[in-house]
Amino acid sequence: MNFVVENEKLEIQYIPGNGAWTYQLIIPNTKDIKGKWGDLKVSGKIDNLEIKNKNLGPMKNADKKMAVNSEIRNSIGKGAGDFVYVTLYLENKNTEENNKDEMIFECFKDAGVLNIFNKLKIEEQNEIMQNINSTATEDQKVEKIVKFISKLEQLN
Repeated sequence: MNFVVENEKLEIQYIPGNGAWTYQLIIPNTKDIKGKWGDLKVSGKIDNLEIKNKNLGPMKNADKKMAVNSEIRNSIGKGAGDFVYVTLYLENKNTEENNKDEMIFECFKDAGVLNIFNKLKIEEQNEIMQNINSTATEDQKVEKIVKFISKLEQLN
């Protein structure tokens, strides 16, 4: 699974007059996850309540947010200012994102470092993929792929 947060203690924030986003969680370390509204779906748990296919709201140059609706709040018995334990993982990203990742995996495979990459912790794998995919141009992406291939070779 592609975890975004795992058993992280987060505060339910209250922002009056913010519609569906009046109650929300700010999901740490999600600033660099690419995707427009509707592309980033997460599932997991808030406290012990299982949630499925919730949208992460994109924020410009900030961590993503997730609405905590009344159904969730009532089920866990918590509201504004309360802390909850959150575990979320990304659902399958859109096909374009998957294709980008496949291209990177093919490059790693061709360079003989895919097995080394696969032995890394999921967090390390995600960090590498986000680092590569966060580039502005294809040339920059190629440079980062080459850099990570070199680093992975050194781990062998």
